[in-house]
Amino acid sequence: MKELKGKQLLLIGFTLFSMFFGAGNLIFPPFLGAQAGTNTWLAFIGFALSAIGLPILGVISVARSGGLKRLANRVHPAFSAVFTMLIYLSIGPCLAIPRTASSSFEMAVIPFLQSGGIPVWLLQLIYSAIFFTAAFFLALHPEKLTDRLGKILCPALLVLIVVIFIGCIVRPVGGYASPAAAYASHAVTQGFLDGYQTMDTIAALNFGIVIALNIRARGIKEESSVVKGTIRAGWIAGAMLLAIYAMLTQIGAISGGAYPGAANGAQTLTNLVSALYGRWGMLILAAIFVIACFNTCVGLLSCCSEYFAGLFPKIPYKLYVFFFAAASMLISNAGLTRILKISLPVLSALYPVAIVLILLSFFQKWLEGKRFVYPAAILLTSVASILYAVSDAGLMLPAVTRVIDKVPLAAVGLGWVLPAAAGVLLGLLLSRLSQIKKKRIQSA
Repeated sequence: MKELKGKQLLLIGFTLFSMFFGAGNLIFPPFLGAQAGTNTWLAFIGFALSAIGLPILGVISVARSGGLKRLANRVHPAFSAVFTMLIYLSIGPCLAIPRTASSSFEMAVIPFLQSGGIPVWLLQLIYSAIFFTAAFFLALHPEKLTDRLGKILCPALLVLIVVIFIGCIVRPVGGYASPAAAYASHAVTQGFLDGYQTMDTIAALNFGIVIALNIRARGIKEESSVVKGTIRAGWIAGAMLLAIYAMLTQIGAISGGAYPGAANGAQTLTNLVSALYGRWGMLILAAIFVIACFNTCVGLLSCCSEYFAGLFPKIPYKLYVFFFAAASMLISNAGLTRILKISLPVLSALYPVAIVLILLSFFQKWLEGKRFVYPAAILLTSVASILYAVSDAGLMLPAVTRVIDKVPLAAVGLGWVLPAAAGVLLGLLLSRLSQIKKKRIQSA
């Protein structure tokens, strides 16, 4: 039985890392470091759990379950259809794909603009058209992403990030600052919540499709070998994410100490890179953002198009790629700030459900025959996460907000944990009662 090993396995791991590592992965670790200050590495523990641990568990979970659809079907086929669609739309043309173009534009173009030139909106339109046209052509052949992302773009990205990190170590411009309020008392929890914004746990539920295609393109046909190769690639990608996130967090912590008051992670990086390398540093940073965002864009276009081509096979894969690229180009011109403002409540609603679904899958051996556990746990988690997302968006009645804010862990953004646990217990109880009732009927 042929298995993926050595250089080929490493390249698949590089490809998965490239698909994960986009705009949010560049922006959020440095900002965490800048905000957490002397509590940086406590916050990093929480961030690593949600931004690395959960995505890798998601890759493993989906690989072992035989796909996201089969995993979500354990709740109910109707839930599977709705949840899967929402996942693909959120990491696809509605949020994540447009964010790749808008983020890279703000970091690779705006810093170099001269006043009085071409209007910014027109430049953004031109940039997004070029960006998505290039991504469209690469995404037309998802089975070749390892040759294009893993062999070329990923190594280039890693080298550029290491260059900035080395400069930060060799020429430190300052020390850690005092932690901001959110990180002073709940650094680990706040770091965990920050990891949501990378969107990687949601993306992990879908990247398996493209990774499996690339593994099969290397002559691995046995399904068990494909699953094993996907899981091993997940561990490689996770190790790479851990190393790069640690570098970016250190860079952010130093930048926050030397240049306090940065509004976001992009500004945090810009402040330090400018001080270390001047104009050349800005060119390096621009290249990092373009490569990282482009890699993720191609990966997301591929997996979303693969999914919908499988769901509605009468429409060819290439047409889906074109449609998602075109739609994402239009949405990206709304600007990064608007996209991020919309994405936060959506992620707050979807993330807890994805987390519970992933964690339950690792207990499947003990949950066989307990058919109410998945539905009950996901139902209560969904209700809680939606309520908190609506509340965070300022759309909830004040009286309801006061009630849900009294739930344990709600103060630290984890109010869904208790409902999820209650759902598991309720599911176990209902499953047990159902088994007792079934035995009584059989014995009657």
